[in-house]
Amino acid sequence: MAQHAPPARGARLGRAAGANGSVSTVSTVNGVVLLLPGASRFSPGPVRPLARALARAGRAQGLVAHTVAHGAGSREEAAGWAAEEVVRLYGDVPVCLAGFAAGGGAALRAAGHGAVNSVVAMAPCLAEGTGDGSPEPVKQLAGRQVLIVHGTNDARSDPEASFRLAARAKKANRSTCRFEVHSDGHGLREHQAEVVALAVDFVLGAMFSGRYSRPVTDALAAPPPLGLRMPLASGFGRSLRG
Repeated sequence: MAQHAPPARGARLGRAAGANGSVSTVSTVNGVVLLLPGASRFSPGPVRPLARALARAGRAQGLVAHTVAHGAGSREEAAGWAAEEVVRLYGDVPVCLAGFAAGGGAALRAAGHGAVNSVVAMAPCLAEGTGDGSPEPVKQLAGRQVLIVHGTNDARSDPEASFRLAARAKKANRSTCRFEVHSDGHGLREHQAEVVALAVDFVLGAMFSGRYSRPVTDALAAPPPLGLRMPLASGFGRSLRG
């Protein structure tokens, strides 16, 4: 199969993690997570541990994860291009966009691509939190499974902005939930293990089984604001689906 050149702005896919660990074994791939990192290497957030956890937990189902480098272009443009690359490489498989900080905002905005079935936005940086009053679009989230996770002590990306976005999205898409990580900051360091476990549970349910842990099921079913201010319990993930 001919290789398509990446866009001029330099976006590229990192090496596949999961399944058999190689893009050459395309017959084993049944779903792809595209990981969109934040802007700062000093606050990497949970993207790398999430990639490792997804590779382990989703290997049997044929899940692979690619980190997306956005180059000189926007993260949103890179996410759309990466989704196209997934279709080219793997065919008609579901795609999850999972991003942190600026990558979380890009994941939400790029969700309209036809291959995307789910979105995980961790501490997303949103225009609504910059003070310019611009509302983030939500129509592209229709028909997707959407999880937002935000620390209540985030001083860099406003958690109330992600709540407002989730509230607007929920009106058009019942498959939207949001978890609050009490006392945690922007990097979600204090409860990283719980955040990663939550994201893995959500991704596997959205892409393969349609089943989630009880907290996620409750958050999706609860009316606003309850399902959009669901506290992430300490120790989440130790006995999932137990």
